[in-house]
Amino acid sequence: MLRKILIALAVIVLGLVAVILSRPDSFRIVRSTTIAAPADVVFPMINDLHNWAAWSPWAELDPNMKLTYSGAQSGVGAVYSWVGNDKVGEGRMTILESQPNDKIVIKLEFMKPFEATNTTNFIIKPETGGVDVTWDMTGINNFMSKAVSLAMDMDKEVGGDFAKGLAKLKTVAEAKAKSGN
Repeated sequence: MLRKILIALAVIVLGLVAVILSRPDSFRIVRSTTIAAPADVVFPMINDLHNWAAWSPWAELDPNMKLTYSGAQSGVGAVYSWVGNDKVGEGRMTILESQPNDKIVIKLEFMKPFEATNTTNFIIKPETGGVDVTWDMTGINNFMSKAVSLAMDMDKEVGGDFAKGLAKLKTVAEAKAKSGN
């Protein structure tokens, strides 16, 4: 009887491992918004990491988050590191590519609560009366992230944060464009 139970447990564990391994090896999370402001107003709000506190969806999750800036003031080589509560964890962003008023590529490294390295892109495209801003993140799903994806939809979780951040960026950028500052 014990042998049958152990065999059944082994089959269940192997089945679960097979399901986890069948999950996608990579992911992409994308959100976009249209902002009634010119690219030369929106671009610096993303390209200068010092400006992120005004619109980042994670800033309000931990008002006591410790931020450190290093490298370039803005653009390629600018670095933003954070250490915060369980909701924001610990990590670092480094701007790898900066094409004025067009595109920003960021290396995003998480140290806590889990280790991961992803790529984040901001694409700014002219639209009538403003710009369309697309924020995406791509990365590799290791075994653990594949397992987590069975219980948690990262697109909804992180995508929701992206949507909040873009909405806040829209509000801040449009106010700045109206005031002329």
